[in-house]
Amino acid sequence: MPELPEVEVVRRDLDVVLGGRTVVSVEVGRDRAVRRAPSIAAFVDAVQGRVVRGTLRVGKFLVVDLDGPERDAVVIHLGMSGQLRAASSRDEPRAPHTHVVFALDDGREVRFVDPRTFGQMFVSPGDGTARPEALAHLGPDALLEVGEPDDLAPLLEGRRVAVKTRLMDQQAVAGLGNIYSDEILFRAGVRGTRAAGSVTEAEVARIHAASHEVLRAAVDARGSSLADAQYVDLFGRPGRYQHDHAVHARAGAPCPRCGTAIARQRMGGRFGYWCPRCQS
Repeated sequence: MPELPEVEVVRRDLDVVLGGRTVVSVEVGRDRAVRRAPSIAAFVDAVQGRVVRGTLRVGKFLVVDLDGPERDAVVIHLGMSGQLRAASSRDEPRAPHTHVVFALDDGREVRFVDPRTFGQMFVSPGDGTARPEALAHLGPDALLEVGEPDDLAPLLEGRRVAVKTRLMDQQAVAGLGNIYSDEILFRAGVRGTRAAGSVTEAEVARIHAASHEVLRAAVDARGSSLADAQYVDLFGRPGRYQHDHAVHARAGAPCPRCGTAIARQRMGGRFGYWCPRCQS
């Protein structure tokens, strides 16, 4: 599933393609893609003919801000396998599993492709400057809203759950998933299996710093594209940050810092990876 860096890369691409453009038509090929709307027609009517004012990101969600008196937005979650792909013209062949198509006034299209159909789009009220109402339940954005260690500490304090699991809880911290929680905790020197409440003040500061360092580096590298090739940017290009992963999905490989074999353990239905020597 795309995490914060991948979604931020797509958001920046969307801002260039969609910003200031009018959505002249909307085509929905599968109702599951817009399942929160009362109907396909209701979704189409809410978006068609609107001008895109800009884009936002809240954790792993994309937000396309629309003009008009309603000041609402299209909220997009890519799910497990979803992609947004730009087409230079309407004649460009569509990929299999293309479920929603936005045709723009400059002749281009933005297409939502989702083989596993866990992703979705819906319209939510919002003022265009902050998260829409539908995303109010999410915790602070890991990159934009957890600005200081003091913002992170209360989210971990007193929690018995593993610190990796807590960082992946979207109602605690929005945007982190299995990949980046591993990489952040490695850089911070904290083992992900520890109880979140056991993390010291100094360790909180290291996790906070590592979060910003890892996430910004991943965005600069245009995200991580794993072996399943499910993540690509708006123009179909893979990311490069997977080549810089220190521990994630590297069980048994030598730690890049000390050479110890990377360990793996299932936590909350996912595998966590860490260095037994560098992380305590």
